[in-house]
Amino acid sequence: MENLRIDGKRLWDSLMELAQIGATGKGGVCRLALTDPDRQGRDLFVRWCREAGCSLEVDAVGNIFARRPGRNAALPAVMTGSHLDSQPTGGKFDGAYGVMAGLEVLRSLNDLGIETEAPVELAVWTNEEGCRFAPAMMGSGAYAGVFTLEETLARRDGEGVSYGEALDAIGYRGAGLGGRPVAAYFEAHIEQGPILEAEGKTIGVVTGAQGQRWYEVTLTGQEAHAGPTPMARRRDALVGASRVVSLVNRLGLAHRPDACATVGMLEVHPNSRNVIPGRVWLTVDLRHPEDGKLQALCAEFERGTRAIAAAGGLELNLKEIWHSPARPFTGELVSAVRSAAERGGFSYRDMVSGAGHDAVYMARVAPAAMIFVPCAGGISHNESESATPGDLAAGCNVLLHAMLERAGVCGARA
Repeated sequence: MENLRIDGKRLWDSLMELAQIGATGKGGVCRLALTDPDRQGRDLFVRWCREAGCSLEVDAVGNIFARRPGRNAALPAVMTGSHLDSQPTGGKFDGAYGVMAGLEVLRSLNDLGIETEAPVELAVWTNEEGCRFAPAMMGSGAYAGVFTLEETLARRDGEGVSYGEALDAIGYRGAGLGGRPVAAYFEAHIEQGPILEAEGKTIGVVTGAQGQRWYEVTLTGQEAHAGPTPMARRRDALVGASRVVSLVNRLGLAHRPDACATVGMLEVHPNSRNVIPGRVWLTVDLRHPEDGKLQALCAEFERGTRAIAAAGGLELNLKEIWHSPARPFTGELVSAVRSAAERGGFSYRDMVSGAGHDAVYMARVAPAAMIFVPCAGGISHNESESATPGDLAAGCNVLLHAMLERAGVCGARA
């Protein structure tokens, strides 16, 4: 069993074929959640899983589950998974690697004639990115009971289309939500950061994920003509917003090295070159691996934003729309990943995830852990996102052995 290996070429070829769906001119992908490219990616995944002999189920928010039976059908499944949706200018590997690595595990078990004691499942979670429907990780969050079915289906995108309407449009609304017994959940992913590459390590043994809080901020001043209105009499919402952006950046730097603080979206009204902006809407993303320090960071942000609005004579609407607390992963599963890396002869290091992943919500309802592999320059959420076939295969081999440790092996073809 120590010598079992997945087919690295098949894993790479599957990733490259999937990457043709929603391919962009700069080598990335655009598969926004519940759009037609997302449907095409799902259709391809479903076909491949059926060819691998798996049974398939789709739940009420569009999550897909492919199941390979074990000898004891009464045992809870050992699950892996990730997502197929992407950012508007996303890369080939974010999310997709975790799904294709899980598929390669299933295919390799078939090739090797291995029967597991417990069933093995592969999940595709809906709307992990959160760029079309906010917040992020909605499919796994709904599965874990963080979001209700009703509020999930009612979420609307920037065009006013609801999650439920979009789900029906691509034909992936199933039945039921949550409640599947899961013995362990593993998720493989590119690091989306520079640490593994910089240190020359192949595997990141992820011990947990940092906390996140998302805000939406609306500053309202007064629209006025850009020429006749004296500077001292202006209530310029964009000037206020620029100060909020600067505040967010200063706070991230002040709480180094662990904090991250980002303004990712900004909408200006009326967006005319000779009109003083009367309203600006922006998003703020604050992160820290320690909940107490994240809370302090958020308190500074809220206090500073209120002061900026008051100084500029602006009305302020400040809403926290999402909070994902820092989440440690299960020690036994983390140890299983570490042991699999050692048995495979791969260099590794323990690390905390700076990004949110579906494993964060799965950790609320089942033991969970993650496996990271390097990505070039630590670049992700970018069309230039890149990873090597060797590193991807190494992570998949670690996934295979970690899952087998939890699922149990009944026998294998000689």
